Amino acid sequence: MADAVTELFSAPLTFNWTLSFRCNFSCSHCYSRDEQAEELPTADILRIIDILAEKQVPFINFGGGEPLIRDDLFEIADYATGKGLNVSMNSNGWLVDTAAANRLRACGFKSVGISIDSAEAALHDDFRNMPGSFDRAVAALDHLRRAGVRTTMSSVISRINYRNFRDLLDLARAHGVAQVYLHNFKCSGRGLKNREDLDLSPEEWKAFYVEALQVKQETTDLLISFDDPVISSLPGYDEKSLVSGSSCGKLSLHMRPNGDITPCGFIPLVVGNILKDDFDTLWYDSPILKKMRNKEASGKCMDCGAFEKCLGGCTARAFAVTGEFNQPDPHCWK
Repeated sequence: MADAVTELFSAPLTFNWTLSFRCNFSCSHCYSRDEQAEELPTADILRIIDILAEKQVPFINFGGGEPLIRDDLFEIADYATGKGLNVSMNSNGWLVDTAAANRLRACGFKSVGISIDSAEAALHDDFRNMPGSFDRAVAALDHLRRAGVRTTMSSVISRINYRNFRDLLDLARAHGVAQVYLHNFKCSGRGLKNREDLDLSPEEWKAFYVEALQVKQETTDLLISFDDPVISSLPGYDEKSLVSGSSCGKLSLHMRPNGDITPCGFIPLVVGNILKDDFDTLWYDSPILKKMRNKEASGKCMDCGAFEKCLGGCTARAFAVTGEFNQPDPHCWK
């Protein structure tokens, strides 16, 4: 499967780009809040966009940190869309007012995702360690809708919301959201430090996904998306994917504020630097990416009939907890 990907695609479909690790929040699960890296000046960022355009990378998604912390975000996005790239963003919503929403529309953002982790304001504010953040996030959804920007909602499933995820879907409907991402808990950064308080047991993850997949099948007015390869082991799961297992390092890469490339934001292993190294060499020949693309069954995966589908589950989570790519996903219930 990995070899087919590198033959089919000359570059990743998506670059998840952390322009800055700076953030006005201090979330309990954040992978990057304790990270630091030099930030590139605007001119270097535009050079990187030239490289991505030359390599025909179709999608850039700005994350962080908080992307709107950078004053040049609008200039960067405008330049990228002018080069033919599809630009999206994930934000905590605090800095999205009417003026910002209109500017996001004007510089060509295809969609903007707002992070909301509970339909209860107090729970969301506590999880994000920012009083008033729920109200600002919901207001951001409304500002974006009025500006004509397609909105999505990102919700990290954890102990605070897994029993009440339907309420998040109702909140999305009430504010004109097009798509809700129910993200799996990654166990990286502060997520690892707070895992005991926030993460679910494997059995709880299975029960959640069985219920959430049923809700997805019954829902016609809202797109519901997951990003967890471990779901593929559930009977009846028939989502079609371009790759088996994790898409990181196969369909997507992550870029740090200094231009360093990692397989994904949750795996802090540097493959190389986009401004200093030959991109094709990194993409095709990186030992780290090759390991991720050619995972081998170990532990309980060796006797599991679902391995060909899930390839051991989330590589980032296995690496965060065990330090090894090939170990079974700690969320796996099988």
